[in-house]
Amino acid sequence: MSTTEHDLKVQISLLPDAPGVYQYFDKTGKIIYVGKAKNLKKRVSSYFNKNQENNKTRILVSHIHQLKFIVVESELDALLLENNLIKTYQPKYNIALKDDKTYPWIVIKKEPFPRIFQTRQKRNDGSKYFGPYPNVKVMQSLLGLIKEMYPLRTCSLDLQQYKIEERKYKTCLEFHIGRCLGPCIGNQTKVSYDKMVDEIELFLKGKTYYLIQLLKSKMLDFSDKYQFEKAHEMKTLIEQIEKYRSKSSVVSSTISDVDVFTIEESENRFFFNFLMIQEGAIIHAYTSEVTKKLDEDVESIVSYVLPEIRQRFESNSKEVILQSPLSISLPNVNFTVPQIGEKKKLIELSLRNVNYYRLDKLKKEHLNLTERDPNRVLKQVQTDFKLNELPVHMECFDNSNFQGTNAVSACVVFKNGKPAKNDYRHFNVKTVEGPDDFATMREVVYRRYKRMLDENQPLPQLIIIDGGKGQLGAAMEAITELSLRGKVVVVGIAKRLEEIFYPGDQYPIYIDKRSESLKLIQFMRNEAHRFGITHHRNKRSKNSIQSELLNIKGIGEKTMQELFKEFKTIKAMKETTLEELEKKIGRSKATILFNFFKEN
Repeated sequence: MSTTEHDLKVQISLLPDAPGVYQYFDKTGKIIYVGKAKNLKKRVSSYFNKNQENNKTRILVSHIHQLKFIVVESELDALLLENNLIKTYQPKYNIALKDDKTYPWIVIKKEPFPRIFQTRQKRNDGSKYFGPYPNVKVMQSLLGLIKEMYPLRTCSLDLQQYKIEERKYKTCLEFHIGRCLGPCIGNQTKVSYDKMVDEIELFLKGKTYYLIQLLKSKMLDFSDKYQFEKAHEMKTLIEQIEKYRSKSSVVSSTISDVDVFTIEESENRFFFNFLMIQEGAIIHAYTSEVTKKLDEDVESIVSYVLPEIRQRFESNSKEVILQSPLSISLPNVNFTVPQIGEKKKLIELSLRNVNYYRLDKLKKEHLNLTERDPNRVLKQVQTDFKLNELPVHMECFDNSNFQGTNAVSACVVFKNGKPAKNDYRHFNVKTVEGPDDFATMREVVYRRYKRMLDENQPLPQLIIIDGGKGQLGAAMEAITELSLRGKVVVVGIAKRLEEIFYPGDQYPIYIDKRSESLKLIQFMRNEAHRFGITHHRNKRSKNSIQSELLNIKGIGEKTMQELFKEFKTIKAMKETTLEELEKKIGRSKATILFNFFKEN
């Protein structure tokens, strides 16, 4: 045993059974990892008392030459201290919320007659900063609306009172075109200007309800004093704010100030979304990702990322909505996991943001790979999947059903490593009753390649089945029936561990998670799922409405067929006039249907 190992064992034996934070140092004395624990002795011992399955953890342990610890009062204190230490030292083996973008802020400058403008530098100068704004267009539209509503100064003059009284300044073009009231020449009082700034501050904080109530009060006051021009100005302001509010992401009229946080794991990354909601409207939305450094779980990621994001956006919300329960806590914050209602819909909205971001990120990564050198990626696929020729034509299948109904399957086609969207195909399953994934896969694979053979179309070099051995076996039954076994390569990809199955092999193979070929296959699988689920939702929605139509007294199967023959879609029926419906199905039925659409 080396001196270092002996020293570490002695240190570990002296660790207390108490909550705290531990720090690992390498031989140069640099912090390489910071962790928290309910029980310091048990947690730190676990790194050294067992064979680590995770390769990165084994590497970390091999570099530990010294450890230090800090005992705290509670697990919550440990969480907060760990978070601060990670941000301060950015250890090599800790996850880090890295974002190379510098998002802009809106600043109300601390000065006489404050200017309001955008900045990317947040200074400790007493000014008020609002943001940051990940969406620059949203910020610019806010500034544009503020400029339209309020005649603020844009100059950088030092408007000290004595300088104004000494007549040091002259008016500029902004004054002459009515965009500034001329505080530089004493034409506007500081009290009047500051009232405008207070209203703008409410607006930037998302407190539009309070601002509208304030302006309504002022409007009535001006009206009572027969100052109708000023009352009209207040009315115009109210209309502009309400118009902005109606265009903004209003998600609820009953939910006040809450944060929403959702997270999804994909391969070696976690994708997350944060929504900051005030007065029922989303005022900030932020979606990003972190990469696993060791074998972190969802809870450890959330315990680091969530406090960091809340601090970044200066959130003081007392409630944070999560998609599932976590055993973490933050000071003065209540965590909730809604099951129904508007808060549940917020979770669904946040998760949609996560999935859009994830798919877009994977798509861009794939395009970057193929645009740099598409043949290099295809050659890697050829090597990894043991193909006899370059896979310039690949296809991937995915099934979707909901509780055994509306079963559909999707086939996506990639040519030269890129999506060939004109060749994508949906399949409405015809011969399968109930939720039978295997029979569904057998049917659609047979139909796809039977048609290609009948039309003398070239077959793909690689066929990918989304699923494990069962789905792959079902696909191979269809391939065998078509006498294509040995003529095309078919593999299955299982989601959980990204295992690759070959027909007839008992055990799967694992392709390096960093491999470009695996990333291409994953992208195809995700694209097939996206394409299939979209069609599935549309079909489910259509069938649901069709069922409702048939339940209406006076609307039968024959009437419904007539309607679809004429209007093609439910949307077209809803948008047509009562007169047009009358022409097709008569006045009585048309009135019933028109009223049904009006109510639904």
